[in-house]
Amino acid sequence: MLSILDRYILKKYLGTFSLLLLLFIPIGITVHLAEKIDKILENEVPFMEVMIYLYNFTIYFANLLFPLFLFLSVIWFTSKLANNTEVIAFLSSGVSYYRFLRPYIIGATIVCAAALVFSMYLAPKASKGFNEFAFEYLNKGKKDRDQSNVYTQINDKDYIYVSYFNVTEKVGSNFTLEHFEGNKMTYKISAGQIKFNEKDSTYSLFHYNKRKIGENGDILENKPKLDTVFSFDLEDLTPVTYIAETLNFTELNDFIKKEKARGSSYINRYEVVRYKRWSLPVSAYILTIIAVAVSSVKRRGGMGVNLAIGISIGMVFIFFDKIFGTMAEQSDFSPFIATWFPNFVFGILAIYLLRNAKR
Repeated sequence: MLSILDRYILKKYLGTFSLLLLLFIPIGITVHLAEKIDKILENEVPFMEVMIYLYNFTIYFANLLFPLFLFLSVIWFTSKLANNTEVIAFLSSGVSYYRFLRPYIIGATIVCAAALVFSMYLAPKASKGFNEFAFEYLNKGKKDRDQSNVYTQINDKDYIYVSYFNVTEKVGSNFTLEHFEGNKMTYKISAGQIKFNEKDSTYSLFHYNKRKIGENGDILENKPKLDTVFSFDLEDLTPVTYIAETLNFTELNDFIKKEKARGSSYINRYEVVRYKRWSLPVSAYILTIIAVAVSSVKRRGGMGVNLAIGISIGMVFIFFDKIFGTMAEQSDFSPFIATWFPNFVFGILAIYLLRNAKR
C-alpha cells in the first residue's frame, strides 16, 4: 500500500511531468510550424495532412525529449518542496532518505514502462509519417532520397551495385549484379541504366551485358534492352537511412538480422536506433535520482540555482547522447557502448550525488 507521503510525491511527480509536456509541446509545434509554414503554403499541402503531420511531430518530439522533460519536472517540484521545508519535515519525522526516494522510483517505473511501449510501438509509426511528409513536401521530395553508390548484398550469392538511383523516376545508372558460387564469381550482369516498372514489377535494363565465366572461356551476351525480374526489391536500390526509426520492436529486429546477412553499410545506424529504445527509458531512473539529489537540498539561491544546475546536467546528458550516437553511426564504434555509455557515466554521477545528498 502507498502511504500518504508516497501518494503526495507521486502525484507531484506525474502531474508536473504531464504539465511540462503540455506546456512545451505546443511551443515546439509553434516553432516548428513557423519554420516550415512557407514550404507548406508553397506546396499547397491539404489541411488534414498538415494536422496529421503535426500529430506525428508531437509524438516524435515527446519521445525524443521526454528524458529532459522528466528531469526538469522532478527538479522543479522537488525544489519547491525543499524551499517550503517539506523535505526537512519528511526527514525529521524519521523517514530515511531512501524511503523518501521510493515514490520517485515508483514514478520513474511508471514513466519508464510507458516510454518503453511508446518507443517500441507508437513512436515508429509517428516517425514514418513525420519523415514521409518531410520528404514529400518540406524537402521537395524526393531528391534528398536519391541514392549514390549503393552496394548491397542481396543474399549469400548475389551482390548489386548502382552508381546513382533517382527515386522520382525510379531509374538508376551503371547497374551491376555479381553472382558467386563459393568464392568464385560465375556470372556478372551490367547495364548502363536500370528502370523499375511499377505496372508489372519488372526491371528494364538498357545496354545490357552478361558475362558467364567458364573454365574454357567466358560467354558474352549483349542486348540494347532487356526486360526481366530480379529477386531483390526496389528498396534495395534505395536504402532509406531513417527506415529503422519507422519499424516496431519485432520488425526492427527482423530487419537488422536481414540487413546483417546482406552486409548493409547502415548496420551501425540501425543498431543505434534499436539500443536507444532500451537505453532512453532506463535513463528515466538515472535522471530522476540525479534530479532528487540536486534539488532536495535547500540552497541560498532558491529554485533558480537548482534549475540552473539541472539544465546544465540535462544539456550535458543530451550532448553525450548525440555525440556518441553520431560516432557509432559514422564509424566502427560499438553502437551498444555508444547508446549505453551516457547512462553508465550519469549512473555513477547519480550514485555520487545521492550519497552526498543523504549526508
